[in-house]
Amino acid sequence: MNATVYRHQYRVIYADTDAGGIVYNGNYLRFFEIGRTEMMRERVCSYKDVEKRGLILPVTESYLRYKAPAFYDDLIIIETKLVEIKKVTCKFTYKIVRADEETGKERLLTRGYTVHASVNLKGKLTPLPEDLITSMQPMLFQKD
Repeated sequence: MNATVYRHQYRVIYADTDAGGIVYNGNYLRFFEIGRTEMMRERVCSYKDVEKRGLILPVTESYLRYKAPAFYDDLIIIETKLVEIKKVTCKFTYKIVRADEETGKERLLTRGYTVHASVNLKGKLTPLPEDLITSMQPMLFQKD
């Protein structure tokens, strides 16, 4: 697997699910955030450190494609890739999978992406700092 792909395991908790024990659709964006946050924390800096610099990175666009449901107590893997960095935006893609207990093969549950704008605390578009871009460059996904 490409070193720029970040994989984070997460155990689905009861609060993630609806009355049928299936993960509520809106929670997949939260799972995307978990993957992105942990990738950034491990490889660049925490989001809290970004905020200390007077920046926030709100989601300006998102897309999800549901392929199969996740259930209460599933151990899922959130796969995150940084695929684009521009002057004031960055884009991450995601794939959420679950290992099939019988076969050991991964089953695709959801895939999608988020685009983030760099804005200051007043909400004005602000270029990403060069040193942050430089720190993020090694994370950029390169197709094998």
